[in-house]
Amino acid sequence: MSEYQYYEFQAIDRSLDRAAQKELRSISSRARITATSFTNHYEWGDLKGDPRKFVEQWFDLHLYLTNWGSRRLMMRLPKRLLKRARLAPFLSEADWVKVWASGDSLIVDIFPDETEAQDDWDDGSGWLADLAPLRGDVLSGDLRLFYLLWLMAVQQELVADDDAEPLPGIGPVTSSLEAFAAFFGVDPDLMLAAAEQDGEVAIPSKDDLRETLAAISDDEKTKLLLRIVDGDPHVAAELKNKAREADPASTIHRSAGELRIRAREIAEARERADAERREAERRRQAEEAERTRRTRLNALGQRGADVWREIDKEIERRNASGYDRAAALLSDLQVLATEAGGRDEFNRRLASLRTAHQRKPKFIERMSRIGRDNDAEMA
Repeated sequence: MSEYQYYEFQAIDRSLDRAAQKELRSISSRARITATSFTNHYEWGDLKGDPRKFVEQWFDLHLYLTNWGSRRLMMRLPKRLLKRARLAPFLSEADWVKVWASGDSLIVDIFPDETEAQDDWDDGSGWLADLAPLRGDVLSGDLRLFYLLWLMAVQQELVADDDAEPLPGIGPVTSSLEAFAAFFGVDPDLMLAAAEQDGEVAIPSKDDLRETLAAISDDEKTKLLLRIVDGDPHVAAELKNKAREADPASTIHRSAGELRIRAREIAEARERADAERREAERRRQAEEAERTRRTRLNALGQRGADVWREIDKEIERRNASGYDRAAALLSDLQVLATEAGGRDEFNRRLASLRTAHQRKPKFIERMSRIGRDNDAEMA
């Protein structure tokens, strides 16, 4: 497959009517189209249409993925729930994020430069389902998605060290935020540093909501009720946002430089922990190998002269496996002889074997390594 492109669109607030589905079918004859989605992939050619127009006209979410590294997420949001000015602190350095108004909606288009293509095959399916809850979070006043966009700019060294983070953090991290970070390749160490402070939006209490409702004029209350009757799914989120704005939290914001330093500390701590685990595993394996070796040597020591007869038998097989087996037995006998103080007798018998089998160069070659290997192991 020379190229692969995956397109998925999702309608959340309003389903597609038959006319919309028919128009989409005229654009693509092979796409999977439902009342809430449009999905297609291309191995040759491209989508016959502009994804931005698709979102402006029909859909609330769009995901795009290719096998050469392109990743894109587009989101349509009601303007009354998210003011464009609120996004400025998050996106001032992220020139690969575009935001524009379309009717009553605000479109956010996240389309970074191409990243390195992944070795593991990814057909794109499943990503949008993991990322879709982020839209609901944004509508509820949770802007941690945009913090991650700012963090990507920090990762790319586009943000100055003394610039403050736009939120006090992103903790606790949700599965959708983790999916976003994985999809766009956010540095996991920067994520951990950012998540050390809580950035989750507090849920207003019943008393806070009562105070907010009491402050709203009768005319505005009537409009809110009419919107509920018309099926507007965002009235509750709008009221909760009003309650939060009436009681802003006082928090400490870290700088981009502090986050970078903390990310390096996290990376170094992880590397040390990994090195310690590797060393512990190396010691465990070495201890296990030594126990196995000692068991073998103890068993060999009980066999006496039978071992030398086995060595002669293996040599007479005149093949590589026989020579290897004979050399291994000789190596073990050398260790036992050294431990028992009988190295002279062993060397005498070894010299006798060398003389008897001097016409077997492959075996002699193996014998020449016996002393060197054991001396190196004992050292």
